[in-house]
Amino acid sequence: MIKKGDYVKVDYVLEVDGKVIDTSIEEVAKENNIYYPEREYKPIGFIVGNGELIEGFEEAVIGMDIGEEKTVTIPPEKGYGLRDERLIQEIPKEMFADADFEPQEGMLILASGIPAKIIKVTDDTVTLDFNHELAGKELKFTIKVRDVQPAESE
Repeated sequence: MIKKGDYVKVDYVLEVDGKVIDTSIEEVAKENNIYYPEREYKPIGFIVGNGELIEGFEEAVIGMDIGEEKTVTIPPEKGYGLRDERLIQEIPKEMFADADFEPQEGMLILASGIPAKIIKVTDDTVTLDFNHELAGKELKFTIKVRDVQPAESE
């Protein structure tokens, strides 16, 4: 059984609002029209409890065994957090004067190295949303354990 400190490899399918939006399985990606040829589809590996993945996902694999599959629903608090209105900021459009693009609604950009989505553009301002795109969403994961390397005992 998987415990904290173990290195595990899992396949997963992520659904949000009843729609598959991410997976480590190539066939599932193709079936749901989210396939990217440049992506390598393979199980993801991580050390349980190291905080490499969202809290709810790491908690979900504890106690599972190789070959076991389960579906879990992760609340926003254990996923990408709740939406925070303070992370929506309006900035002067002139700050984009030196940018090599014209700001447009829906664009994803890096603002001082932080990902943001442009949610509104006026003649004078650009409104940026720094919330993770999955903030405030319930995440439904189907997880299948492919491999487990137990933590090395001291």
